[in-house]
Order: sequence, then C-alpha cells, then structure tokens
Amino acid sequence: MLRFMDWSVVALGCALVLVSLGIRWWERTEVRKGKSLDQGMRFFRAWLPLLMGLGMISARLPSLLLAPHPVVMIMDTLNSALTVTVVILVLRAGHRISRTRSPRTLGR
Repeated sequence: MLRFMDWSVVALGCALVLVSLGIRWWERTEVRKGKSLDQGMRFFRAWLPLLMGLGMISARLPSLLLAPHPVVMIMDTLNSALTVTVVILVLRAGHRISRTRSPRTLGR
C-alpha cells in the first residue's frame, strides 16, 4: 500500500508539470492574439506548479527506483535547494503584489 501512495505522489508531480506546460502554451496563444498578461501572477500560474511538480518527483522517484544511497542523497539536497528557491520566489512575488495593491501614502 505504501508503494501505491509513493507512486501517486510521483503521478501528481507529473500532472503538475503537465499543467504548467499547458498553462505556458495557453499564455503563448493569448499573447499571439494580442492580449496582455498579468506579469505579477505569471509566477503563480506557470512556474509554481512546475517547481512543485519537480520537487514532488525528485523527492520520491529515486527511492522508488531503488537508486543507490548517494543518488538519493543528491536528489534530497537538490530538492531542499528547490524548496528554498520556491519559498524565496513566493515571498518576492507576494511582496511585489502587496506593494502594487497597497494604497499610496501621502509622503511619497
């Protein structure tokens, strides 16, 4: 049963990667039609699912494929670096969005 749950995490990661690629394809067709995109939300629509999907795949797949211990440790390290990167990007995007939506103060 545990193997099924691990493989379902990998499948969900693959689904997130495919959703991200579909969103990027959709954005390109919208730009060709002449519509402008909200650049502030682009990270949350296209890049966040891609990074989350890659993190989910890299967290489970090496151990499911019975990779040697050094390979599993390298993938865990890369997954930790990816997690830190996603947190930093989310904080930057959140700060940028909150800064653009906050009312202007009189001193500026």
